[in-house]
This record gives sequence, structure tokens and C-alpha cells, in this order.
Amino acid sequence: MATLGIHKDFLWEFAKLEKPVQKRVHEVFDKFREHRHAGLHLEKLEKARDPRIRTIRITQFMRGVVLAPSSGDSFLLLKVMPHDDAIAWAVKHRATVNSATHGIELRNDVALERATAGVREAASADGRGLFARVSDKDLVRLGVDADLLPLVRHLNDEAQLDALAKIMPEQQYDVLAGLAAGMEPEDVWREVVVAQVERTAGEPGGSGGATACAHQDELTAAMARSQGRIALVSGPDELLDILSRPFDAWRVFLHPSQRKVAYHHSYRGPARVSGGPGTGKTVVALHRALHLARRLPADAPDESILLTTFTRDLATDLRHSLELLIPEPELRAKIRVINVDAVANQLVREDRGAPLSIVAAQREITARWADVARRLGIEYTEVFLDQEWRQVILAQDLRSPEAYLRASRVGRGTALGPLKRAQIWRAVDAFVKELQASQEWTFLQICAEATRLLEERGEDRPYRHVVIDEAQDLHPAQWRMLRALTRPGPDDLFIAGDTHQRIYGNKVSLRSLGVEVTGRSTRLRINYRTTREILAWSTALLTGERIDDMDGGDDSLAGYRSAFHGEPPMLMGSDTRSAEIAGLVAQIGEWTQSDVSPRDIGVAVRYTQLGREIARELQRAGLSATVLGASSKIGDGVRIGTMHRMKGLEFRCMAAVGVSDGVVPLRGAVTAEDVDAHQHREDLLGELSLLFVACTRAREALRISWHGDPSPFLGPPRAQSVSPR
Repeated sequence: MATLGIHKDFLWEFAKLEKPVQKRVHEVFDKFREHRHAGLHLEKLEKARDPRIRTIRITQFMRGVVLAPSSGDSFLLLKVMPHDDAIAWAVKHRATVNSATHGIELRNDVALERATAGVREAASADGRGLFARVSDKDLVRLGVDADLLPLVRHLNDEAQLDALAKIMPEQQYDVLAGLAAGMEPEDVWREVVVAQVERTAGEPGGSGGATACAHQDELTAAMARSQGRIALVSGPDELLDILSRPFDAWRVFLHPSQRKVAYHHSYRGPARVSGGPGTGKTVVALHRALHLARRLPADAPDESILLTTFTRDLATDLRHSLELLIPEPELRAKIRVINVDAVANQLVREDRGAPLSIVAAQREITARWADVARRLGIEYTEVFLDQEWRQVILAQDLRSPEAYLRASRVGRGTALGPLKRAQIWRAVDAFVKELQASQEWTFLQICAEATRLLEERGEDRPYRHVVIDEAQDLHPAQWRMLRALTRPGPDDLFIAGDTHQRIYGNKVSLRSLGVEVTGRSTRLRINYRTTREILAWSTALLTGERIDDMDGGDDSLAGYRSAFHGEPPMLMGSDTRSAEIAGLVAQIGEWTQSDVSPRDIGVAVRYTQLGREIARELQRAGLSATVLGASSKIGDGVRIGTMHRMKGLEFRCMAAVGVSDGVVPLRGAVTAEDVDAHQHREDLLGELSLLFVACTRAREALRISWHGDPSPFLGPPRAQSVSPR
């Protein structure tokens, strides 16, 4: 039976074809799996750089490009393109095997030869190249071909390297991009090379090199070693499944660094994957859940695995993605998808035998603190009392005034002596008793109660494995419950998150909560969502900010980079709010006229009322729009939501609107500096991260606008750097 591989470029080009042509593509290549490929006409090309790269007729106007060795039954589907484009691509390219990873790579020999000549002419006279600090020996060890070293040595900046992205072997470009971003050779070896080599350890194959594809066994093995770029098809049904959903390429193609984490056989304990926006943390979490489900014993009950996240909306998105990833209902049934608070609510509700009355709105909680402070004559504000309760008392699970008196308040700026702590405890006691008297709960109290109930069950815990997405926003009370949901042991917890996207101010030390990830923590560095221009602008927002890593250290975006280029962000200031909205409506009109679907456009606002005004103006202009959270039904229009609601979403085109002074940061969301200077700084960082999250939802285009004075986060240089609409 033939071994058939599908290159990811083939799938993306297939997705753009009209349905009748897609059907014909499937019919043609299904014959490979039926072993009737001998009857297909694979056309050899004159003056081809690689005689094994051939074309095959799909229709009168379309051809496929296939890597087909002269002997053996291994074939790789590379491209599907218009006739002339396919011929031109095929004669210029050559397939080789990477000397370090032993995976297949494709190189445009003609373009590389021209680039070598061009870069040599443009090289600076001082000879200080982009990779001057890296030796030839290290470059070759990392898989860079020796014949490319002259070209590499003449690169002076990242722009020159970026220009080679589409013609260089992709694995070698990944190595060079990592080095150019500041990673050390050993880091690149571990995260780019070893990530792929470990995935296919023990598979057959030679030592690699440019001639290793010459034998059929080498080609088959090399395809198996390239799972971030190539999918091996096991049968007609799998081919049909892949081609039927070409836009969901994340189901099939994972970068080696992602696959290494998601399909690691077993971790000895809790494991964590982190990384900036768009690096695929959620994709890794989904694939990890699939891997764990496949490894369950045959007698494991349904819902043995919990896949959970911070909010109900994000849980809905996870559930939909899981349905795409796992079409088999019986396997999918092993995984339960629900948000953290809903898990806690169910546990406590079942114990009580009745629904729980929940005080969920923060403004109501704050109002109750204000009432308590007024009745007791306490000098502290309602905001300070609420933060002290959440960030110290509930965070450390303090249950007595004595425990509170001894507790550390690191991270809280206002010093409190014994008398002041006693005064605050009186307020906390009164607040909690009022809730108990009315049989009401806050979500964090429910989590604490759920933890107590779980601990009483001893070894009997409801889940074998717990996979957690958007972990950076969870409160310590939620973490204690998650820790209690499964027994400590191999693969008990798998954690995905990015502390640069923390928007709810919950600071956590995983180690102090019994979640030890040392030696089992991986950072992803390649952004697959956002253009390099948008990413650079957004990342600069956080430059100089200290971000903790939830494990006693600092987090960093060093080496974080995008996989592709695009237009720089547009920054637009207006005198009035109506003028700002009018400019936005005009821009959205331009996007839709450029064949961008309205549902692929997102608008982020800091408060809901502005979103409603924008929706009305869009509708007056004949553009459909949906305000997220305002209705249970989400239509096909432009998606408008608060910056908080944009978390976890992505759009081709994104607009952040109302980024004005006094709105971003929102005055009411920031503790006054004279009340608590430390909390003031933390609140500002949370608002800054919120803007960062909103901007990094964009894939191709980002527009930031304001009216009046711009947000201080933009700063004068940013505010003046205005691009045409």
C-alpha cells in the first residue's frame, strides 16, 4: 500500500479552490491510497532541479505537484496550483533531508542562488553580520546546510532574513529566526531541533543530508519526521476527513515544539506550556486532552478527563474545537469541557441538594463592602477591603483572625499593624456573615467549599486528568480546587497560559499551592496568528514591565516572533466620539469591500455602551453587527465586545476603539495611588495587559483609535505615529 503524505501548503491551497475542483482533487489523489497510482500520469519536467518533483493533471487549468521517487510507494502531495504556476514552482524546487532533524524540507534553488548574489552585493563593508556571534560549527549542527553558509554570513539584519522566508528550507529558517531573535544556539537546539528529533526517535532512516531522499525507505521515514509540516494519511477515510475541513489545519499540523509537549508520552506530575498570544497554547491543550483520552484504560468511564478554562464563553469555544479535533463520539465522551466556576458550583450544589444563590456582579460585591465599612466606621475603602479579602484572606485560605495576623501580605502596598488587621477582620467577618444569613455565595467562596468537599473524599477524586487553559487568570482558591479534583501523580494536571495576558489581577505561586512544574515547563515562541508588524507594536506596550511567571520567577517574551509579515497597525485620533465612530465605520466598510467577511472583523471596547453605539452606526451603514454577551445568538456580523470578552478570540481585522485618556486605563478600575501604591501599579499593569490582549487578537490588520487625548499607554510617540486609514 502506498505511503501518502500531505504537505501543509497543499492543504491551504486546496482550501481556496472551488468545490467542484476540490472534489476532483480528492478523486485524483484517492487513487494513491487504492494503489492505482501506477495508472496516473505523473509528468516529468524538463530542466527540473529535482527529477522526483513531478506534476499531475487535476483539471484543464489546475495541476498538483507531487514528490514521487523513481522507485517505491512513498508520495508527498506538495502543491495544488494553476497549470503554469505549478510548472514554474516544480522546476525551481528541490527536496532534501535536514541534516539535524532528518525531516523533509523544500528549497527554491533558483531563488536562493539569486539571493546569495544579491545579498553579497548589499553586504556591509565592516563584515559584522546578523549571526556573527554564532560559529559555522553551531549553524551546521543546528541543520543549516553548508552550502547556505555564505548566504547566511552575508545577512546583516532581520529584514534580509525575512526576505528569505519563502525560499529557504523551512526548518533552517526556523533555526535562523530563533538565533536572530536572541536565542542562544543551545536554546534553538532544544526547542527547534530536539523537539522534532525526540518526536520520531527510533524511526528508521539514515543520517540525513541532501541525498537522503534518494531511497524509498528514507522518503517514508523523512515524511514521518516532518509532522509539523506533513500529515501521513492512513486510508481513504482519513484523506477525506483532512480535505473536508482544510481551514482547520491545526487539527493535523503542529509545530515540532507544540507536538513535543502535546504528545509527550507521560509527565511525572503537573506540566505547563506557556507562550505569548497566538503561539498555539490552546491547540496544545486540546491535543494533550486527545492524547490522554487515547491512553485511558479500556474500562475508564466517560468524563474521566476535565478540560477547563476561566470563563463559560471560552469553555464553549473549547467544546467546539474538541468536536473538530475528535470526530469519534465515544472518544470525545471521555473528556468533559466546562469552566472552573461551573465545576465548583456543581460539586457544592450536589452536596447541598439545592441551587446556590450567587452574588456574581463585582459592583454589587463592592457596594456591600461599602455598607459594611460605613456601619462599622472603618477607614478603608470598599475597594481596598474587597482586594484584601480576595488577594490575602481567600488567596491564602485564612480562616481565623490569628491566621490573618500571622499572614504574609507580600504584594499589598499598604502596611497593616495588628490593630488595623483586627479592624479589617471585623469587616470580613461581618461581610461573610451577611452572605451566610441570606444563603448567598461568591464564586470564590464556592471554590473554597468545593475544595473542602473534595478533600473529605480522600483518594476518590472525580477526574484522572485535568487540562487547564487560560491558567494565568485563575485565583488561588480556584487552583486549590483544581489541585483537589485529581489525585497527585503522572499527568495529573496540564496547564496552558500566558502571564502577559493576565487581566484579572490574580497573582499565584503554583509551587505554594502544591503544583510543582519545575522541569516540566515549556515556552512556545512562534506566533502563528499575528503579523510581525502588529506583534512588534503590541509587544512594545509591555516593554520594561516585570511579569511574574507564576512559579517564583519572571516571564519574558524574549525570542517571541511571528511567522509572517503584513501591514503596520493604523493609529487614528479624532476630536469627538462621533467622528471616531464614523472613521471606524468607514474602515470596516473598506475591509468588507476587500472580501473580508464581517464575522472576521472584531471591535474591542473598554465598556459595553460604546460597543452598542458602534453597532447602531454599523447597522445604519448597512453592516451587520453583534455585541458579544448582549444576546445568546451570535450572527454573522462584525463582532463587538469588551476587551475582556475578546480574550481567546481572533479576527482577520481588529479595531481597538476608544483608547482614550481616562478610558484606557479605565479610572474606576485603578486603585488610587494614595490608597495603595502597589495595588495602583498592579491595576495599571492589568489595564495595560488588557490592551495587549485586545490588539493581539488581530491576524492581518489592526486599527487603534481614540478621541480627545490618547491613552497614556500609547504615549506621545505612538499617538503621533498615525498611518493613513
